[in-house]
Amino acid sequence: MAIIDISVNIKPGFPVWPGHPEIRFTPIQKIGNDSKANVTQIELGAHSGTHLDAPLHFLKDGCDVTGIDLEILIGPALLIEVSDVQVVDAALLDKLSIPKNTERLLIKTSNSQLWSENNTMFHKDFVAISDSGAKWIVEHGIRLVGVDYLSVAPYGNTGPTHYTLLQAGIVPVEGLNFDGVKEGRYHLICLPIKLEGCEGAPARAVLIDLDR
Repeated sequence: MAIIDISVNIKPGFPVWPGHPEIRFTPIQKIGNDSKANVTQIELGAHSGTHLDAPLHFLKDGCDVTGIDLEILIGPALLIEVSDVQVVDAALLDKLSIPKNTERLLIKTSNSQLWSENNTMFHKDFVAISDSGAKWIVEHGIRLVGVDYLSVAPYGNTGPTHYTLLQAGIVPVEGLNFDGVKEGRYHLICLPIKLEGCEGAPARAVLIDLDR
């Protein structure tokens, strides 16, 4: 059995969505300076690094991250790779022969190369899911969709994709890193920080390859 970490490292200087708070780590105690322990104050937005969205992110009366069903976040997942595409839409998904029983769909694109390059600049031209792609996901019974950049939706048009997914109870997981991970079936574990009242939360996500 192999455990594959598909989370990105959250650290100062890491790219954040434009307008969101920068990531800051501030030491407030250091060993040797009249302290027996190291203690760090952390400042970051709820949608920093690898994270997931709760319905409250786009739906006024939606639940926060504490209301997400944990059964959706743990279980079999299918990782597909799509290269040389600018958008993941319904036409593309139709061509991929995704099995009907798929409940957790992870989509690897050229975005993952940005993480491998340790790129600190936010890229507006990332590959994302269009609203037609989101509707395809809803119609095919998928309960969780994971992408390898900081939004499941295209920059400049984030509303339609998010509304379609979140209204259907589908959990978007964003900021995953599939660099070096092959297509195939895995067991996903993706657990967010339990932030009561928040519309999103950073998460640690891993894939378990049961064949290794």
